[in-house]
Amino acid sequence: MPKPAPGRIWVRLMKGHRVERDAVYPCEKDDVEDALRELLPTLDLSQPMWLPRHYADWEEYALTRFKPEHFVESVSFDYMELSYIFPEDEKKSSRRRHVLEDV
Repeated sequence: MPKPAPGRIWVRLMKGHRVERDAVYPCEKDDVEDALRELLPTLDLSQPMWLPRHYADWEEYALTRFKPEHFVESVSFDYMELSYIFPEDEKKSSRRRHVLEDV
C-alpha cells in the first residue's frame, strides 16, 4: 500500500497586507518545527521562538503567526505566518449549502 502524501507547510513573510516572500515545504502537521528547520535557511531566517500561544493556535487552527520580537535576529517583515495545507485525503468534505442559508 503506498504511503499517503504528506501535507505541506506554507510560510508567508508579510509586510503590511502584502506577501513579501513565501515558500511551501512538505511535512506532517505534527512535524512543523522540523520542517521549519529545513525551510527557514532557504529564506535566510533563523528559527523563531515558539510560545504556548503558537502551539495552541497551530493545534486548533493549523495556523500561527510570528512577530519580529519572536526572532533573535532582526527581520524586515511585519510578521511570518505559517499555515498547514492538508493532504487531499484529510480534507473535510464540504456539504451542499441551501439557498436560504445565504439570505
